[in-house]
Amino acid sequence: MGNFIGWLGALLLIFLAGFGLTQWLNLPFGNFIDWVIGASIFVWLIIIVTVPWNVYFQSKAVLNQATISKEKGIAIDENQLPYVRSLAQKSLGLAIGLHVISAITLYVLASSGVGTIGYVGAIAALLLTVLRPAISAYEYIAQRLRLISQQIDYPREDVMELRQRFVNLEESVRQINEQLSNENPYSWVSKYEQFADETRKDLSRLGANIEDLRATNDREHERLARESRQAIAQLSTDSQFLEHVREIIRFFKSA
Repeated sequence: MGNFIGWLGALLLIFLAGFGLTQWLNLPFGNFIDWVIGASIFVWLIIIVTVPWNVYFQSKAVLNQATISKEKGIAIDENQLPYVRSLAQKSLGLAIGLHVISAITLYVLASSGVGTIGYVGAIAALLLTVLRPAISAYEYIAQRLRLISQQIDYPREDVMELRQRFVNLEESVRQINEQLSNENPYSWVSKYEQFADETRKDLSRLGANIEDLRATNDREHERLARESRQAIAQLSTDSQFLEHVREIIRFFKSA
């Protein structure tokens, strides 16, 4: 909408500049009313050449793409096609009707003496009825050729296969991200952290058990050493007792 208003503003400036220049140079190009009528006819012809014909050819392009997709086996929404066909027919009838009505109206205005430029507008309206479809037909043929060339270089099956591969890659990346996410309790990272925590706890328990075993071993060694010293001391006492007994026996033998 902003572009259309800007375009009308630029056209108004050109109209005023052209009219002012012709008046300043005293050129016989009609009065102000003729210029207003000419500008109005110009704007109206641009509208009827642009809006309905664009809707028609865009609708035909959509139908053509739908036909190509069905030939390639690509699923489309069949429920939308009747609306597009109806829109194409209505826009074509509206475009031709506006051209014919505009030509007749402009001819009647020119014949009634309102402005001689009406004859030019009527002729232009009739010519544009043929010229606009011819230009669009050329554009359609050029676009069709580009599409055929594009399909030869990049077949639609290859494009669909690449698209499916890309979708599969996206799914794989999503799954990998889920497996690497700390927020997912079943991810690889979460399982690794759980395993690491359990391993640290097991190592702590093993360290505590080793310390307990070391303390128990030290106590047992100390107990064995103490018992050994006691046994050695007992043996020394027994040896002294036996020596005394032998001395007593020798005394009685010598007596």
